[in-house]
Amino acid sequence: MAGSPKVLAIVLAGGEGKRLMPLTVDRAKPAVPFGGSYRLIDFVLSNLVNAGFMRICVLTQYKSHSLDLHISMTWRMSAMTGNYVTPVPAQQRRGPHWYTGSADAIYQSMNLINDEKPDYIAVFGADHVYRMDPSQMLQQHIETGAEVTVAGIRVPRDQASAFGVIDTDETGMMITQFLEKPADPPGLPDDPDSTFASMGNYIFTRDALVHTLEEDSDNTASAHDMGGDIIPAMVERNSAYVYDFADNEVPGATARDRGYWRDVGTLDSIYEANMDLVSVHPIFNLYNRDWPIFTNNAPQMPPAKFVEAGRAEESIVSTGSIVAGGQVRNSVLGPSCRINRGAIVDGAVLMNNVTIGEGAVVRRTILDKNVVVPAGALIGVDLAADREKYHVTDSGIVVLGKDMTAT
Repeated sequence: MAGSPKVLAIVLAGGEGKRLMPLTVDRAKPAVPFGGSYRLIDFVLSNLVNAGFMRICVLTQYKSHSLDLHISMTWRMSAMTGNYVTPVPAQQRRGPHWYTGSADAIYQSMNLINDEKPDYIAVFGADHVYRMDPSQMLQQHIETGAEVTVAGIRVPRDQASAFGVIDTDETGMMITQFLEKPADPPGLPDDPDSTFASMGNYIFTRDALVHTLEEDSDNTASAHDMGGDIIPAMVERNSAYVYDFADNEVPGATARDRGYWRDVGTLDSIYEANMDLVSVHPIFNLYNRDWPIFTNNAPQMPPAKFVEAGRAEESIVSTGSIVAGGQVRNSVLGPSCRINRGAIVDGAVLMNNVTIGEGAVVRRTILDKNVVVPAGALIGVDLAADREKYHVTDSGIVVLGKDMTAT
């Protein structure tokens, strides 16, 4: 709209995702499938687009082919109005080196800012599951005159040591410290038992960001990290503010899923986030039509089908899947899965094109694309046996990587 602030959104999607191995052996972390039909990247892009931020650059680096392909095929904006979502690979524009940190990724991509000339720059992470209207965060940023506004989510103080933590002044808005996993997290002025954890989402005034990135690039002691270096530099200038995620109002949110946010950086967390989707009144509701999560739903596939007394309870079953005499409970099935006669799938996450043979049992398991579980195989039943053959997390989630055949 004429007169509206001009915003460029930059999504940081270059993470290697080591803690999600083997799901990230062959793909970037933001490209990991989630919730049957989606990729992790779809959540942040949907939030930005729903909020009217229509010019988006996705900075990639590691194993980015499937992520690039997904963005190119799914996120097609109107060229007539100049809107776009585009993947931007590492280009070594500032010398013969790849990105040394998240701040360096933006510094090496300064041409994007120079070409677009935005008033404000939204820098968001690519691998969280949540709904948020960032236009409300932008409005606060403009009203305060901040150089940067950091989205913060309230977490119990006794659990906050696992996060980057925001300490504020007595108003609860101006940031006085940005602490990385502190042993003794600070409480909030209005709730001493809670702490602001950084969500990894920032809105910057353009000139302030450009100036700080240029200073940081010359600092040989810097790790060139947004949270570790850029934000603290702005905190020292008393120009960093926090945006309370609890204040964000998303159209169509239910009482249960309002304020939902999950960092899915580990196998256990991505499993738990998938399980949050499947109940009658889900902890996170995918079916909010007022704030949809967009993706490529592969419309060329037929609907899911249940035959030979096959059934699914408390589960998500994606297009093209066939439950042929098998039983599915508390599970998420991606597109084109096949569950054969007598098979039991319970508390499992199946990605695209997984086949479960007759009489097989799969419990508390993540199966990546194209995995085949032969007839009669047992996974998640005897964890000691599973550990000899597969990756098993400390909490007992069994994970089989892409294209594996179980034994």
